[in-house]
Amino acid sequence: MARFAKVCLAAVAALALMFLAPSSALAASNAAHLPAADPTPSPSATVYGCLDHEDDYGNPLPCELKVELLTPICDNEVPKLRYKVVAVGSPNKTVTITWVNPSGADVVQANLPLEGTVLWPGAVQDASGRGIDWPGWRLENGVWVEGDEFDWVRPSVAVHFKVNPEMTRTVAYPPSSPACLTNPPKVLPSPSPSTEVLVDNPLPPEVAATGSEVAPLLIGAAVLVVGGVVTVLLVHRRRRA
Repeated sequence: MARFAKVCLAAVAALALMFLAPSSALAASNAAHLPAADPTPSPSATVYGCLDHEDDYGNPLPCELKVELLTPICDNEVPKLRYKVVAVGSPNKTVTITWVNPSGADVVQANLPLEGTVLWPGAVQDASGRGIDWPGWRLENGVWVEGDEFDWVRPSVAVHFKVNPEMTRTVAYPPSSPACLTNPPKVLPSPSPSTEVLVDNPLPPEVAATGSEVAPLLIGAAVLVVGGVVTVLLVHRRRRA
């Protein structure tokens, strides 16, 4: 009886091995073809702009760019633009300003604060910050003449502000004033060396020369007249005496 039981146990073990072996091989094969797990997944890319477009009830949230200040100014003979923008619904803290050229390359000023002052395209400062060149003008032979590669920023220009959202506004070139120039100073030609300016001489040269020659004759005549009068008075007195 014991022998019969051992034979039955051996048969059951053999059957179990027959069923389990193919399953183990299949699992090993599938594991070999699976991609390796990444132990450190890369973080998702940062999303800029208005992140939440709807509230918890499905209502749209505001997403806009407000331009609260946009003022052309003249500072130390330099044309500049003073600005302030507010991004509603955006976490961005910088703005990109693009001066839109209608017929050529734009002028882009990137990574600026949301409030500040920028140079007008084409304006140049010296080391002290004073203006030495102005858009729309060029210096030729010591004389400023109109026309250069920045003619398009005058008399007005479109300025695009981008924080994501974005907005475009048109601004006018700041005018010159006696206190601050946004155009080059006028350069007047020097007078000719042959030019002579007469000061405090109301008479023509001929009259002035004639007057200087007759002055001694007039003085002599006056002396003779005075002498004659004195002589007549003396003779008259002696006769009465």
